[in-house]
Amino acid sequence: MFLLQSDNRILFAIAGAALSGSALLWWALARKGPPLDRERRRRLKVNQHKRTTEAFVTDFEDGVLHYRYEVRGVTYFASQETSGLEALLPEDHNTLIGPVSAKYDPRNPANSIVLCEDWSGLGKRV
Repeated sequence: MFLLQSDNRILFAIAGAALSGSALLWWALARKGPPLDRERRRRLKVNQHKRTTEAFVTDFEDGVLHYRYEVRGVTYFASQETSGLEALLPEDHNTLIGPVSAKYDPRNPANSIVLCEDWSGLGKRV
């Protein structure tokens, strides 16, 4: 009798572990989402921090905006994929080169944006 109860406990423990592992895997994959959705969520989250600094766009190539900015004496070189934000960009991409504003995450200043769905650091270019 004791052996039977012990076997059931082991089976329940294995089943519980498998169910927990499956739920955790599903949650991790569902949270990850498609790359464009992850990038959109990142942009919107950075925008919420509302820390703004002066930046300088150095290049725009194949939908990627390259820029640099300084936070607390550290210069950051960053790029931002602009897929889905084309309507917010000027028709003449050459006008993008120059000074802009950038928003950054104060806990991770390397995480920054120049443009998102709710905000643009491009100023009067748009």
